[in-house]
Amino acid sequence: MRLLRRSFRAARPRRLPGKEWHVAIVVENVPLGTDPRLRKQVDQLLAAGHRVSVVTMRDSSNRVYRDRRGMRLLEYPSRREADGPLGHVGEYASAFAWATLRLGTLRAHGRIDVLQVCQPPDIYFPLARLLRWTGTRVVVDQRDLMPELFRSRYPGGSSAVERVLHLFERRTQKVAHASITVNHYLAERLRAAGGGRSEVSVVWNGPVLARALEAVPDPRLTPAGTRLVVWVGKMGRQDRVDLLLDVAEDVVRRHGRTDVRFVLLGDGECLEELRHDAAARELDPWVTFSGWVTEPEVFAHLASADAGMDTSLQQEVSPVKAMEYMAQGLPFVCFDLRETRALCDGSAVLVPPGDVGAAADALLDLLDDVGRRTRLGENGRRRIRDELAWEHQAEVYLRVVGPGAPA
Repeated sequence: MRLLRRSFRAARPRRLPGKEWHVAIVVENVPLGTDPRLRKQVDQLLAAGHRVSVVTMRDSSNRVYRDRRGMRLLEYPSRREADGPLGHVGEYASAFAWATLRLGTLRAHGRIDVLQVCQPPDIYFPLARLLRWTGTRVVVDQRDLMPELFRSRYPGGSSAVERVLHLFERRTQKVAHASITVNHYLAERLRAAGGGRSEVSVVWNGPVLARALEAVPDPRLTPAGTRLVVWVGKMGRQDRVDLLLDVAEDVVRRHGRTDVRFVLLGDGECLEELRHDAAARELDPWVTFSGWVTEPEVFAHLASADAGMDTSLQQEVSPVKAMEYMAQGLPFVCFDLRETRALCDGSAVLVPPGDVGAAADALLDLLDDVGRRTRLGENGRRRIRDELAWEHQAEVYLRVVGPGAPA
């Protein structure tokens, strides 16, 4: 383990050849400070010797970036979480207006060599088109697909809205010089929307393994005679954290297992609703909501836990939490979905999508089988180490964004 830590710490980002580049990044749905993927990208760009400007909503978590050398933070007032489709329209309109103002100011004071837009939402293509005319290279970082996200959040929603979202997706791909995304399913969708095969690259959202390996178990999290199950992430409606409460209730009520404790790490639009739901079900003795916690605290929980869980039902998503579990050698239970299976088959127990009873049964079987937990955990750790860790993905990211790929 010490040798593995030393090898990853020694792997410094290569300074790319040529002049210093100015990379401007726009992110809307979360602040920079709470966006693990963007934090990794920004750190990589700065380490490679580039100047970075980020347009993002104001948040206390951004403070670590406000005085970073080579870094400029262009914050705008945060809005409360959108409620319903019309709320999202207002949120996106406000974000677009602020991005226009901030990028305009930035461009007036000097060149922008690369514009990276973090999607969703697919709304920045008019700004990207204007900057492209001035010689800026446009890179799209596609994390989710808006039509699918709309469908998962609002089942039975307007088909006209979906058509508009597909149109925005195509417009975005038309203006982009290159796109990166988080799995092969999304890459194929982007190619179908207009991205050329040579212009779409997969950059997995794996953790920085050197940081993950620094985590040590915290015995205070696992009192004698208890089993710790963790869930980590943003609590959006599409994440179906309500199904995790169903699993917890099944474990406690149907199986009578009061030795299992569930800790949910993260915040989001559904946090308070979920807290009230857990209290109404009288699950407070077994279910804890931590709220937002730092990355070291997340990794400490994962290093201490007996198992993890993911209850997403999104076929197209490669869950970041799964890669964080795998980096810690933590086995987990999840639903058998296309991209989830592609990511973690052999590292997790997969059950039929939406089957809460099967998930509860599988979780208890896993908790009671130390040998199986060890085998699954080692499989996951090996795949992160050999393939999916950010240390491997950074090379692809820099090649797409950096000066080796002119506009």
